[in-house]
Amino acid sequence: MSESGYGRETEQTYARAGFGAPVRRGSHPALVVVDLTRGFTEASFPSGADLTEVVAATGRLIAAARPVGVPVVFTAIAYTPAEAAGDAVTWLQKARGMRSLVEGSEEVALDPRLPRVPQDHLIVKKGASAFFGTSLAALLTGLGCDTVLVCGATTSGCVRATAVDAVQSGFSVLVPRECVGDRAPGPHEASLFDIQAKYGDVIDVKDAVGYLDGLPRTAP
Repeated sequence: MSESGYGRETEQTYARAGFGAPVRRGSHPALVVVDLTRGFTEASFPSGADLTEVVAATGRLIAAARPVGVPVVFTAIAYTPAEAAGDAVTWLQKARGMRSLVEGSEEVALDPRLPRVPQDHLIVKKGASAFFGTSLAALLTGLGCDTVLVCGATTSGCVRATAVDAVQSGFSVLVPRECVGDRAPGPHEASLFDIQAKYGDVIDVKDAVGYLDGLPRTAP
């Protein structure tokens, strides 16, 4: 079995089809932290799992982003009581466990272990992708960003959807593997394989920190 968890034949099939080339790492990245809210990072909530290690690794990456002035964008899913109770949001007909993600509830609060500061941005969304129906693409363009480091939850859901829309919006995508998590290992690993093959580079958090450390320092 190969390092990715898939057979060598599978990897060779994708390579032969021309997938898996490395992405260009720009000089103006942003860190997009997808849905590391309590409803996803704590196992006591219906939609959650224990993502303590993911939160810690993401905190390490955020700390590396601060000295070099890399913008940090947090996202959260939050529905109005009417949206959560009714059928207006088609996704909630399928993912019924997320009906508890109601505006103002504990579930939609960012995990308090994350080192958020007032200068960080917050995008509230209704769907899987952080780009769909939000101002994220315009925000990143306005900030002059060319690369997006995607962290968060879940790997097979909102992280993957955000990675796909990021590259379709013209941004290079990097996904630090320690900074993303899911409810089960199978969907997590399959999504990392898919992202690496088609949409971005799945890298170690040590590599991601080194990339940020190599950027010019901002004035104090």
